[in-house]
Amino acid sequence: MSKQHNRENDTVAVDAATEKSDVALREEAILAFWREHDIFNKTLKQDAPNGEFIFYDGPPFATGLPHYGHILASTIKDAVPRFWTMNGFHVPRKWGWDCHGLPLENLIEKKLGLATKRDIEAYGVKNFNEAARDTVMEYADEWRRIIPRMGRWVDMENDYKTMDSTYTESVWWVFSELNKKGLVFEGFKSMHLCPRCGTTLSNFEVNQGYKDIKDIAVTVKLALLDETGNVTDTNLLVWTTTPWTLPGNMAAAVHRDIDYVKVKISLADQGTIHSGSGTVGQPMSIDMTFIKGEYYILAKARLAQLGTDTYEVVEEMKGSDLVGKSYQPPFPYLGTQDFDKTNAWKIWHADYVELGSEGTGAVHIAPAYGDDDMQLAKANNIPIVHHVNADGHFMDFVTDFAGKLVKPKDDDTAGIDHKDADIEILRALQAAGKIFKKENITHSYPHCWRCDTPLLNYATTSWFVNVPRIKDELVAANNTVLWVPEHVGRARFGNWLEGARDWAVSRQRYWGAPLPIWRHPKTCVYKVFGTLEELLAHTPKRNNHYIVMRHAEALSNLSGIIDALGTIDNPLTEKGQAQCKEAAENLRKKGITKIIHSGLQRGRETAEVIARELGLSSDVISADARMLEFQVGTDWEGKLWTKFNENFGNEAEKFSKHIAGTETRQDLIKRVGDFLYEFDATHTDETVLVIGHGSSVFALRAVAEGADLKRVIEIKEEGYFANAEIREVLFTPLPHNDSYELDYHRPYIDDFVVVDEGGEQLIRIPDVFDCWFESGSMPYGQQHYLGRALPEFDPKTGKGFPAQFIAEGLDQTRGWFYSLIVLGTALFGRSPYENVIVNGLIMAEDGKKLSKKLQNYSAPMDLADRVGADAMRLYLLSSPVVRAEDVNFSDREVLDLQRKTIGRLHNVLAMYEMYADGTTATPNSTNILDRWILARLYQLIVESAAGYKAYELDRATRPVIDFIDDLSVWYLRRSRDRFKGSDVADKTAAVASLRFVLCELAKVMAPVMPFYAEHLYLAVRDESEPESVHLTKWPEEGEIDLVVLGEMSMVREFVTLALEARTKANIKVRQPLATLYINVDLEAKYANIIAEEVNVKKVVPNISMIERIQLDTQVTSELKAEGDIREFMRAVQDMRKQADLRPSDVIKLTIDTSPETITLLHKFEEIITKTIGAQTLIFARTDGVSVTAGKHTLIIKLEKVG
Repeated sequence: MSKQHNRENDTVAVDAATEKSDVALREEAILAFWREHDIFNKTLKQDAPNGEFIFYDGPPFATGLPHYGHILASTIKDAVPRFWTMNGFHVPRKWGWDCHGLPLENLIEKKLGLATKRDIEAYGVKNFNEAARDTVMEYADEWRRIIPRMGRWVDMENDYKTMDSTYTESVWWVFSELNKKGLVFEGFKSMHLCPRCGTTLSNFEVNQGYKDIKDIAVTVKLALLDETGNVTDTNLLVWTTTPWTLPGNMAAAVHRDIDYVKVKISLADQGTIHSGSGTVGQPMSIDMTFIKGEYYILAKARLAQLGTDTYEVVEEMKGSDLVGKSYQPPFPYLGTQDFDKTNAWKIWHADYVELGSEGTGAVHIAPAYGDDDMQLAKANNIPIVHHVNADGHFMDFVTDFAGKLVKPKDDDTAGIDHKDADIEILRALQAAGKIFKKENITHSYPHCWRCDTPLLNYATTSWFVNVPRIKDELVAANNTVLWVPEHVGRARFGNWLEGARDWAVSRQRYWGAPLPIWRHPKTCVYKVFGTLEELLAHTPKRNNHYIVMRHAEALSNLSGIIDALGTIDNPLTEKGQAQCKEAAENLRKKGITKIIHSGLQRGRETAEVIARELGLSSDVISADARMLEFQVGTDWEGKLWTKFNENFGNEAEKFSKHIAGTETRQDLIKRVGDFLYEFDATHTDETVLVIGHGSSVFALRAVAEGADLKRVIEIKEEGYFANAEIREVLFTPLPHNDSYELDYHRPYIDDFVVVDEGGEQLIRIPDVFDCWFESGSMPYGQQHYLGRALPEFDPKTGKGFPAQFIAEGLDQTRGWFYSLIVLGTALFGRSPYENVIVNGLIMAEDGKKLSKKLQNYSAPMDLADRVGADAMRLYLLSSPVVRAEDVNFSDREVLDLQRKTIGRLHNVLAMYEMYADGTTATPNSTNILDRWILARLYQLIVESAAGYKAYELDRATRPVIDFIDDLSVWYLRRSRDRFKGSDVADKTAAVASLRFVLCELAKVMAPVMPFYAEHLYLAVRDESEPESVHLTKWPEEGEIDLVVLGEMSMVREFVTLALEARTKANIKVRQPLATLYINVDLEAKYANIIAEEVNVKKVVPNISMIERIQLDTQVTSELKAEGDIREFMRAVQDMRKQADLRPSDVIKLTIDTSPETITLLHKFEEIITKTIGAQTLIFARTDGVSVTAGKHTLIIKLEKVG
């Protein structure tokens, strides 16, 4: 039996020195054990007879610390893979980081004090994006500390980042494949635009930001024109909830089949009518202005809004009678602009005009600011002209409002209201006598999901994926997915798919994967590149060939001396001379046209010998100091490389740690990159031999490859060139950053020259991808999949695709879940996931949102330092939050659950360890309590496994809570005397059974409470078993003895009823009673349990009773004496506990009491000494503790013997 962990206090009290509880310290010890023994990696390397279980992990941002939403998601994502690992599957788990998109850009804007896109471009796109790159992983180290501390096993060392060039290339491949399938198009559509962010948003992004706001609706009078173009006294009344669009009015719409009336105003009046409650869609107040003698046209069904005494109907007509009539626009601004006005400012039929509780049956049309309006305009050649620019300001030609924001974000401090522009518009209309009615309404309005600015419906060009074309395939794919809860997938998500719209995947922003689209400047034909290889095939060719060689052996190579500045005599050795001649032979047929060396003696001599051997003139030889050895400064010149390298703990430090007077590896790569790119840009058709040093030729290889830091270290670990080693290096200039890493980000990709087959330079579409397109490409991006089978991933054959399991929050039904299934179905005709757990939100205990400002929750790590991560995990996984329901998170409830589960289980383990004697764990006992707890164990194994297999984690975890309660409250308490007793066989059976139960329980607990499961397992495992519970298999199912379970359930029911009867009669349990009558004839073994538990002399069946039980509550003098003895023994046991004595410790008990009490104690002396662990009872005067037992008063003194 393993004794790796001694029992410690199991308290959640926080120690002042460590600021952590014993529970937390125990978990941290287990965490250290896992790391020391590499347990996680061992689970990945062990045999997996059932094959692969694929899990995709949605990447979080690392721009803040993990909150409870992350902890919840991480716990779900950890428990399920642990379960399937224990069931014989290999479950790779790679961590990822979401690095792009508006959330991060907004953060950088705030950090840099930039308010608009103009500010960003003035600051510099390069500077802005580099600031984003520096910030995106700001909290990564904290995540790498917190996520493992919460018990999650995931590979965070070999993580993927959506900003990696490999990931971006896969995103390009995905987009290119969609384009090949005809699913990509450029369109001019009315879309939701965030004027502050300066970019359009996708429909599922828009749906994340709706909220109720107060706004103004207005009914405007449009004066009709006669056949000669003169203004008449008849006005069409049109209604709109967006007054700011009225300067852009281009048409009015009616429905041809609706009945309209022309009324004459007979009463002049102006006033306010209060109407409505202000609820969504309802007016709060209405102001109407009537001018006597004016004529208004509106739908007949909407006449009631005019009142009863204000008008007379002078004409009735159909909407078709109005179609084609012209009117005077509400504002003159568009009339000054140059466009074809033939179809402007006319009345048109529109199918979407309908009679509701609002409006007039006629609507204002501004085609640039609404999808319905735009469709009407396109169908009828109505001009589509903007009067608002993309940053949300009125254009200059809107002279009265030029430069004003049309829908600003509310700012109480600055006195800005989102209705400010609307109010200005209304004032102008009022002054011109064109307002008939204005009303205050409350309606649901979309806001930017990241910056909270009101969105504009705005006609613009964007790139789309034609999702409606694959709608049927999406619906079919979704029908193959198991959703938990089901209604989320079938209703919420299913309905979303049924109404699928074109997906706008381009963003007019900066920090994101760039669209791989280049357009011909004359033909406007566009080209989409899916891989770097395709891109490089369309770059201008310089036809230079590079052969790279490390100098031949010199004296410094033998001594290990640093010669980086050329200050010491360091010629080639005799061996080095021979190496040069051999190298020349190998180069003879290469057609060398130039030789470049670093200028150091050993490099120059190598170049000279090779040139001489090849018969080349000295004119082909030149020196370039950028190919010098790694520069360590004058302080290290002439000293040993081995000593210098002791400054660094690992290879990565050589790129970041700066030693005074030296350069870093990053500096080296930059100067070598400068050399290579400059040479290639200024030469053509050269075959150049570059002779460098170990460090500089390594750097040149890295630059040519565009290697990032991780890859650079891999190249370095592959080893330097040997002296005189020659390799050809293929080089084509790449889009790169200042570190010469392959980098597709703007502006590097913008500056990269791309040409068509005829050499004409193409122009890149400057947009970047919607970050949801990037995250939806995660299955392919994390593997750098480009359509060719990889060892671990090939969607075409089902390798690594689809995922058997994913999990995220409810909001992702219109986010990651959606983007994943759209791309997976479009590419491979199937859903990229098979089983989904959707979690709800974690709210504060009072039901409000978690708020740092309100401080209405404990930080996750603070709570973990008190109650431990296991309790948090169990609390979350056993709650309704794993079924997409919101949960009010309560520290108190977590603590209570910890005490009822882990705390109780720790006491059970303490009892086991107290009596453990090496007895082998077996499930073969015939004792009824052992048989019952084994049946409950097997029941637990089945129930928990069924929950995991159904992805219903509450079903998997709640049975664990119930089992621990049964184990502690019933089994252990009923078996306590068996452990202490003299019946060796029964004691052995109890110990063997409990050891078996605890070991199997540890396995069932492992996915949900991995820390305590490990602690428990290490305490009870046999040395022949795996070193960790997480390397074991899921417990085998045993026979569930339903008879025993049923009988014991009945026993516990009778016990409960009897104890309630005792309470009602006000008789303590320690007071023995004579008889309990029950209405069932139970076997003696069950009756005995009831008798002991209820403390009665006998249990008598009486099947003729109607009641379930009858308790004889008469207390005889004999029974009272026994009760008093029990009270006395309880007092002594309490003293033993206070003295921190173990059950095996023997005591001497001195008693000072009355003769009557002494007589009573003598009568029961044998049972007393056995129960309290005393050698004998000593009756004498003593200064001990006074206790009371019934009517008896005693002074007792307890002393440990030995």
